[in-house]
Amino acid sequence: HLHLVDSGGDSVEAGGSLTLSCAVSNYTYNRRGCMAWFRQTPGNEREGVAALYTGDGSTYYGDSVKGRFIISRDNVNNVMFLQMASLKFEDPGMYSCAATPYCERNVALMSYHYGYWGQGTPVAVSS
Repeated sequence: HLHLVDSGGDSVEAGGSLTLSCAVSNYTYNRRGCMAWFRQTPGNEREGVAALYTGDGSTYYGDSVKGRFIISRDNVNNVMFLQMASLKFEDPGMYSCAATPYCERNVALMSYHYGYWGQGTPVAVSS
């Protein structure tokens, strides 16, 4: 089954940038899958940040990060990235990558849709 390892979390000043990585092993290219990033803060549910449909590369973003975050994938090395820019005080949390081999795009940002998860990498934003 898929194994995901996410990394790159750090403490960044507000307005700064950070890129997270998610290494995916045992991955068999599937044109109907999705890969995504979620974030969670204590006491809150996971929030879908960004998702990528492997079939055509379509991307989907949560409203709070549109225009600031970019999800991308390196197909050769099976690594997914989340480029975060203009970080705000509401962006901190535990960021986790996720994957599902069969994706319904209308729910690509819903955590229940994903069966494979990274362990999480923390992001903090300071003043």
